[in-house]
Amino acid sequence: MSGTSALSLPSQAAAPRGSSWMLSPYALPAHALRIAARCALPLIIWFSLGRLVRWGLLLLAATLSHGSWYQARLIVVLFLFTLVVMTSLATTVGMLYVIRDALMETRARRTAGEGREGIFGALNRTALVFSGLYMTWGFVDQDVRDFENIDIFRQPDRWLVDRFAHEESTVAHGLTGLDVKVSLLAMGMAYLIKTFFGRRHEANEGRFSGIFATFGELAFVFYGLNATAAAVGARTDWIGHRAVVAVWHNWFDGAKADIPGWEAFWGFVGEVWPYVIDALAAPLAWLTVGILVYGAYAEDTQTTIRGTRLERAATHLERTHSLTRRALTKLTAGWTERWVPLLNSLRLTARGGAPLFGLFALCYVGLHIGGDYLGRGGRYLFASDKPYLWLATDVPVDFVADLLVTTLSMCLIAATFDLAASRDRAGR
Repeated sequence: MSGTSALSLPSQAAAPRGSSWMLSPYALPAHALRIAARCALPLIIWFSLGRLVRWGLLLLAATLSHGSWYQARLIVVLFLFTLVVMTSLATTVGMLYVIRDALMETRARRTAGEGREGIFGALNRTALVFSGLYMTWGFVDQDVRDFENIDIFRQPDRWLVDRFAHEESTVAHGLTGLDVKVSLLAMGMAYLIKTFFGRRHEANEGRFSGIFATFGELAFVFYGLNATAAAVGARTDWIGHRAVVAVWHNWFDGAKADIPGWEAFWGFVGEVWPYVIDALAAPLAWLTVGILVYGAYAEDTQTTIRGTRLERAATHLERTHSLTRRALTKLTAGWTERWVPLLNSLRLTARGGAPLFGLFALCYVGLHIGGDYLGRGGRYLFASDKPYLWLATDVPVDFVADLLVTTLSMCLIAATFDLAASRDRAGR
């Protein structure tokens, strides 16, 4: 193969057998395409089954969100919506899992007698972190939009009929219409589930404890959103006029007027920040899921910071008063769930070199931009003068575009992990 010498390590003796030409970070796109070609069929099957189950659950939830016994129906709707997110988890883990045999790191682990794990072990380990990333980085927003769109297109005239009948429409309100008291009761049940199985998962007890804990965590959040929506709406004016809030707004407005460049700086940050999230944080979030599926290096915060100064600080923290420790844990919980897994991914990827991380982010963003253009091209190709034909053509176009982008993204994640882990193994 041409260019092999340019892609190989200086010392090939330390590299896993048969993988020396792949250890350069610049081989990432070729390695991802090789994995995609080898694992195309199982990836397509996993993606198709996952989408079928997901859309079936969304359609069932939208259908059940109307009718008599409305509050009881909404409890079931939120239960089904929780299953939608769990389906996304199972699909992602399944797609990454079927790729494992095409990875150099997997062959090296099996040669060393390691890495023989079933899909349920990977699913159990990944579930809790996946739910945190899925919620905190807003990936669940697409599920909400799909639910609302299905509910609207099921009965396009339902909203107008309810309005002319002077009735409050329930269209697209199936995820937010639950009564506060019912929500609190459902929250209590979900909290018990997530606490019980969460403790079992922390103690490494139970084969599916992480999965059930994740389900309880998601259900607790979804029912909790309904419980807090009415309370927050009722207290918005009261909160806005409290002294502390008023002082903060006055100080911020004064800073914009008195500090030169203050408003321009925050305006620039506001414009750039969404691109930073899309280009860096989102790829790292999915890379974190891939790292956990393959069981590499870190499953929790303690092993994430191993070998750094933070480990000594954490050791000191373990000796502090238990009340102080619990308070600090509560205060930093959101930061931990949102950023520590991403820092772990960045740390692992950095072991493969800065070019590996840069090329991974570039390829990830390029895939999604290409997917958008592919979807537009498909709609342009099937455009017609016949009215409402787009209702039949847009669905398969979107499916094909999502299929290509998702499968290639999973292969890219696996290839990035493979190169980073193989280079780290070679270095050790």
